[in-house]
Amino acid sequence: MNKALLPSVACLVSLLTTGAAMANPITTPSRNQNTQVAPLGRSHSEQAVSWGLTEQEWTRFEQIQAGPRGFWSPNLDPLTALGVEAQTDEERQRYAELQVALEAKRAERELAYQNAYTAAWTKLFPGLLPIQGMASSSPTSSSVAPRPALFVEDHCPACTAEAQRLQNSDTTFDIYLVGSQGEDERVRRWARQADIDPAKVQRRQITLNHDRGRWFSLGALGPLPATYQQVNGQWQRLD
Repeated sequence: MNKALLPSVACLVSLLTTGAAMANPITTPSRNQNTQVAPLGRSHSEQAVSWGLTEQEWTRFEQIQAGPRGFWSPNLDPLTALGVEAQTDEERQRYAELQVALEAKRAERELAYQNAYTAAWTKLFPGLLPIQGMASSSPTSSSVAPRPALFVEDHCPACTAEAQRLQNSDTTFDIYLVGSQGEDERVRRWARQADIDPAKVQRRQITLNHDRGRWFSLGALGPLPATYQQVNGQWQRLD
């Protein structure tokens, strides 16, 4: 090679090397980047105590949910998961009793709030029937026992008759008006013409609800009225 070209070649190699380094920089993680931030959630010990469990039982719950049970029932609470996968009758009985006690406390608190909500509604809106969806939670989801759901529509004498039958039997149930289009007054008007007792609505023995597409999501056939109830998370027709 011509010696006169050597400086030029060296310069070109240097430029190419520098360009490659700029296009693909090699970064060294800083000490701050390597530091893992501790989660803000509660510790295993705190979570276990809130469910009446030991840390070992909480670890067992996590192991259960990491296995097949987590795919079959991904949203199980710790007590149900441990109870279903209990290895002895004594374990199963322990988790059942813990769950009953915890749900009794939950129901007591929810009932207390429901009574406070009813009193507040009566004070602020006397004479106006409350429509579900205006509250932050629905009685169907918060009640310990599932409530029948009666799906009805306007201009349906059979719907009115079924609502009155359930009301006269002193049944606790929820009414869903199909096609209400989110208009509260339409639901109230239906309740008035069906002679629904306002006192029972105020006490939430009967609730008035917008259907919001639930009826169609069930894929149900046939005319209204129709009565459904949730059983193990699934809607089942009762009539």
